[in-house]
Amino acid sequence: MKLSVKEIAIFSVLGAMMYASKMLMEFLPNVHLIGVFVIALTVVYRKKALYPIYIFVLLTGLFAGFATWWLPYLYLWLVLWGVVMLLPQNLPKAIKPIVYMLICGLHGLLYGTLYAPVQMLLFGLTPSGVLAWIAAGLPWDVVHAIGNFFCGILICPLIAALKLGEKHTRA
Repeated sequence: MKLSVKEIAIFSVLGAMMYASKMLMEFLPNVHLIGVFVIALTVVYRKKALYPIYIFVLLTGLFAGFATWWLPYLYLWLVLWGVVMLLPQNLPKAIKPIVYMLICGLHGLLYGTLYAPVQMLLFGLTPSGVLAWIAAGLPWDVVHAIGNFFCGILICPLIAALKLGEKHTRA
């Protein structure tokens, strides 16, 4: 996946935009646009979407600290990327928005569950302890899911904007 200078610049800006959007929405607990960006970037850039995603992950660690809470970031967004990569690229236009919104919402709902393996490994939780940890966080995962679902309405417009930008930067 060799990158051009243009791609390095674009992916750097997109990764920084992901981080900035998260910081701007910090006042809303568990509501952010990261899932929106991950899905849109994956639809447009496919494998290369991993570059801006991991620029976001790196920036998050640099500015918030590379602590234990950060470790799941190394794979949380990869799961969402992988699910989107498995979608057919020729989804009917009429169902694209709802499919993307549902996937975005589902990722929010499963966030605590996806986060749990690190909790288990780092803090020695038993399987029942992991289930209790997931259950305790479920109300926040529901908030995350609802936020992701409704923010997901921005996915198709972002895809269109990214494709338009790609079309105009090819010249």
